[in-house]
Amino acid sequence: MKSITKSPLAYLMSALFCTTAAQASVLEDTKFTFGGYVKLDAIASQYSDGSLPSGNLGRDFYIPGLTPVGGNDEGTAFDMHARQTRFNFSSKTALENGKTLSTKIELDFMATPNGDERVSNSYSPRLRIATIEYDGWLFGQTWSTFQDVSVLPESLDFIGTTDGTIFVRQAMIRYSHGGFQVAIENPETTVTPYGGGGRIVTDDNSVPDLVLRYTHKADWGHVSGAALIRQLAYDNGTNIDTTETATAFSVSAKFNLGKDDIKVMYNLGSGMGRYLGINAANGAVLNANNELEAIDSSGGFVAYRHWWNDQWRSTLSYSFFEADNDVALTGTGVTETTNRMAVNAIYAPTKALSFGLEYSHSTRELENGLDGDMDRLQFSAKYAF
Repeated sequence: MKSITKSPLAYLMSALFCTTAAQASVLEDTKFTFGGYVKLDAIASQYSDGSLPSGNLGRDFYIPGLTPVGGNDEGTAFDMHARQTRFNFSSKTALENGKTLSTKIELDFMATPNGDERVSNSYSPRLRIATIEYDGWLFGQTWSTFQDVSVLPESLDFIGTTDGTIFVRQAMIRYSHGGFQVAIENPETTVTPYGGGGRIVTDDNSVPDLVLRYTHKADWGHVSGAALIRQLAYDNGTNIDTTETATAFSVSAKFNLGKDDIKVMYNLGSGMGRYLGINAANGAVLNANNELEAIDSSGGFVAYRHWWNDQWRSTLSYSFFEADNDVALTGTGVTETTNRMAVNAIYAPTKALSFGLEYSHSTRELENGLDGDMDRLQFSAKYAF
């Protein structure tokens, strides 16, 4: 992370934008930072039951609900991209009242539709994080309070233990005090039609998602618990107008073992939907009366990181997801379980530069018994600044 403080940047910006004396004073009291990393990924995937088509997100990083099932032939694919490359800008201002005002903006190039591999491999940037923090309050878009980002294991894959990980970024208002956090966050409901079919993304919620979290930190690591209370809603403007309340819980921890560590997470509840496993199951299903019924799901992971020496380290991880689908409502073509095992080796000749190799084996099974697996070998080169 590079930083520039006070006069050089302040005077330059003052000259460029003709700032007033008051504005120049704010700039002089502000520390600006710029950071991120450049990363190349080379990914070889072998599928037991079919393959993912060109442009599918599951070719760039692991998405549990996209592992092919029921195909006729094995398929293989090789992809290279630098889309995970990211950069961020931050500021921290010492205010006249003695408090601090902080901001952050972060972008990368993952999961954006604009670009192809024919000539230029150009991809549009996307907003990851945009926040304002003041006196314990956070306003903006960042990681959900229901997610414990600090227990994400080190992985060459974009996420890694995706099956059992709470993984959501969204707009919110959050207050933090000590180990306690409470937040209201942007709501969204995903629905399975009665009898099965394509996912319905409703955007019909009338109240925000509510998240409560408490984290206890100690020399040995930390343990954290969170509760999610949310409204599931769907209104098609004609014959459907229904809501359902859902609750879920997440427990996570990190245990320090000298330089090594163990990270764990377990999630359980109704209506988690998009919060778990990148929406491996929807939050709710419509019944015969066009009413929403929350779908129960669970998932978790365990990961152990070992440092062989100052330059070599490895992480071994296992993650799983399970949905309790009422097949009389959802049909049998929905995901029942997924899991992933992975091991990697990372070499860092310097703190900023690293090279890694990761092998993973993933499986997915539908309620109708169809299943498939994927073996993936990934090489990455990364420079963090």
